[in-house]
Amino acid sequence: MNNILVIGIAGGTGSGKTTLMKNLIQRFGGAVTVLSHDNYYRRHDELPLEEREKLNYDEPAALETELMAQHLDALRHGQAIDCPVYDFSNHNRSNETVRIEPNPVIIVEGILIFENKPLRDLMDIRIFVDTDADIRLCRRIKRDVNKRGRTLESVLAQYQNTVKPMHEKYVEPSKRFADIVVPEGGKNTVALDMIMGKIQRHLEEQRHDL
Repeated sequence: MNNILVIGIAGGTGSGKTTLMKNLIQRFGGAVTVLSHDNYYRRHDELPLEEREKLNYDEPAALETELMAQHLDALRHGQAIDCPVYDFSNHNRSNETVRIEPNPVIIVEGILIFENKPLRDLMDIRIFVDTDADIRLCRRIKRDVNKRGRTLESVLAQYQNTVKPMHEKYVEPSKRFADIVVPEGGKNTVALDMIMGKIQRHLEEQRHDL
């Protein structure tokens, strides 16, 4: 629908996607709906925690992207959705859902959102946040240890075994589908001003049409 602007923000783990997104939310507030790919990790009730910890969470098959695409399409058509909630400390989808309402701007974020064609085709603007690997690793360690209750050893093992190889196989190649490549994410004020200008014009057009 031409009255809703869908912006996809992709990039490797720790690239600065969240910082960029928070800047946009801070600027435009209630005009923005956020849909995070992380909430669509598949449920694995059949596996004990020890087995769930060993799964590869950085490949496309780990995510129920087809459900996310359905939800995004519903939001684009003005329909509210019940978004799943993922529990990172338990490595499984929780039994809760969150009601998400559509807004004039929808931000879709995740490391693999450009890898899936049906999903990326629902986006009006695709932004890839590009940051050096060593910076991304440091940010991931801080996030997973401080916010997700992980040990340093487990974070490093996961990075070496799945995060890095899957980034090189899936995430980095998906950069070619981006309309805009932003070095350093939310800290890139020039790119941020451009993106905010696009959103501002969209919102002004919405008000004018009303």
